[in-house]
Amino acid sequence: MPTDVLEMWTLYDHPRDHPGKFVARKFDVGEGISQATGETLLADTLQALRAEMLARGLVCLSRDPNDDPVIIETWI
Repeated sequence: MPTDVLEMWTLYDHPRDHPGKFVARKFDVGEGISQATGETLLADTLQALRAEMLARGLVCLSRDPNDDPVIIETWI
């Protein structure tokens, strides 16, 4: 894996594969690469999921209006 890959976490509101949970999925993005890593975090509440993410010192990016409706935000 190249060292210039940016890790991003996208938060989802009750996606189809985890209908009772809030989910964070990790993506690796860089030159010529944009892929899901398979690493996933689950929580019962959005606040619990954010608290786990914020502990890592990440910065929140608001969702784009064109994003899938279940996407809440992305953290980098």
